[in-house]
Amino acid sequence: MKILVGLSGGVDSSVAALLLKQQGHEVIGATMKIWGKDGIAAKSGHKNACYGPDEIEDIEEARKIADKIGIPYYVFDCVEQYEKIVLENFKSEYLKGRTPNPCVFCNAYVKFGALPLVARENGIEFDKFATGHYARIENIEDKYLLKRGIMPKKDQSYFLYRLTQEQLKNILLPLGNYTKDEIRRIAKENGLEVADKPDSQDFYDGDYNELLNIEEKIGNIVDTKGNILGTHKGIWNYTIGQRKGLGVSSTEPLYVLSLNKDKNEVVVGALDKTFKKSLTAINLNWIVDKIPSEVQVKIRSTQEPQKAILKRLDDEVKIDFVEYQKSIAIGQSVVFYDNDIVLGGGIIDSAS
Repeated sequence: MKILVGLSGGVDSSVAALLLKQQGHEVIGATMKIWGKDGIAAKSGHKNACYGPDEIEDIEEARKIADKIGIPYYVFDCVEQYEKIVLENFKSEYLKGRTPNPCVFCNAYVKFGALPLVARENGIEFDKFATGHYARIENIEDKYLLKRGIMPKKDQSYFLYRLTQEQLKNILLPLGNYTKDEIRRIAKENGLEVADKPDSQDFYDGDYNELLNIEEKIGNIVDTKGNILGTHKGIWNYTIGQRKGLGVSSTEPLYVLSLNKDKNEVVVGALDKTFKKSLTAINLNWIVDKIPSEVQVKIRSTQEPQKAILKRLDDEVKIDFVEYQKSIAIGQSVVFYDNDIVLGGGIIDSAS
């Protein structure tokens, strides 16, 4: 089989390519160039982020890996698609007082969308597209299931819930049945220089204000009764559940409870006010047809799935959790599971 592998310059995608090559497949390496164009890109950013000015170094590392494995390697310009799909959504959501998840949109529409499409447009022929994500794909009666990776702490299915049946049909995820330690061991045994390279921690590790590229907008920081406690320079500088860096003094720790775009206010309160028991989600994507009412739910990637009741309401769903959840952030993704199977997910629109 001829397989195009998305190489990031990290250990996971490198070992994914290596394993497929060892299995006898004809493997091609490809990296998407997404950093910088027309002055839109920011000026800082650091190592261990998906988006940043050190992209050139990651590309060179990916090229070395391809040479080491013995596979052809290409770099495809996806800057325009990334800025339109990921960065514009990122900016729009933050300015609305919401907290977006850029990695979710990048995976569905750029990494698993634009990259293989651009490769084909450039004459690269292949049967499947593969990445180094820790998740699994299973085919049952011509339906494709997305499942959690076997290692809960590294499971990345949360970031892939927007994939379609057509995408899943044409994707391979070679690392879903491996642990991270096993992947690093394989890399070392095969002399891959990235064996000990740290994982990416975020999509961008610089100042988010550089990506937003807007002027300060002074507003008030208030408590739940509307009392003014201080001022802020833009609601986009805050996230739900944030405790540090609020710039206000109090006899008890304060947390960001909500961001009011209309009033340009950051609302803060005590820890107990951060807990909610239900949410609604919109902009849904379903991977399976039959959705049970009793599900498990993740409201952040690092969280273990939580028990909940799902109610479908036209173009949105309501989730009622069995236990209270801390800091449900509007704009983040919520993903629904039936044990290891990803049912689908959406964007959190409200919480109560």
